[in-house]
Amino acid sequence: VRFYIFAIMFLIFDVEAVFLFPWAVIFMEQKIEHANVVPFYSMMLFLGVLFFAIIYAWKKGVLEWRK
Repeated sequence: VRFYIFAIMFLIFDVEAVFLFPWAVIFMEQKIEHANVVPFYSMMLFLGVLFFAIIYAWKKGVLEWRK
């Protein structure tokens, strides 16, 4: 059961990387005067939710292999 939870956490953050890298490339290719703040803030919200999820999992002890 411990491995299953750890594997699910890995998949969640792996999917995050799949979304983050193409977004960063496209966002950095835009010119500064044409940059829209909505994609930036939406990605920051996405990363913020994932950050709080990893902090929550860490405090609950999900990331500890042995108890």
